[in-house]
Amino acid sequence: MKNNITYEKAYAFAIRIVKAYQFLNTEKKEYILSKQMLRSGTSVGANVAEANGAISNADFSAKISIAYKECLETKFWLSLMHDTGYLDKKQFTSLHEDADEIAKILFSILKKTRIKH
Repeated sequence: MKNNITYEKAYAFAIRIVKAYQFLNTEKKEYILSKQMLRSGTSVGANVAEANGAISNADFSAKISIAYKECLETKFWLSLMHDTGYLDKKQFTSLHEDADEIAKILFSILKKTRIKH
């Protein structure tokens, strides 16, 4: 999956999410919301990886759709953790901007795959 910018961005984002989860657990002693963020944030990349191995165009589109929805869910958890004081403005902004960029890429792919079929 080298030279696949969507995969690379989603993978790098997953690493950042894991590190944010570790921070929230150790520094903030937050275990519930951060677990939700971990699940949805790492699922983005996992679904992009599955899409890259899709056996049909419909399968590809379905996996990209799931990745997009997981990205939106992650943005929700990030916002909630910021608004409840678990993430400061800098942490939130950085992660949220990455999630927003990935969501835009996924939505663009989704529009193109859905229009073709």
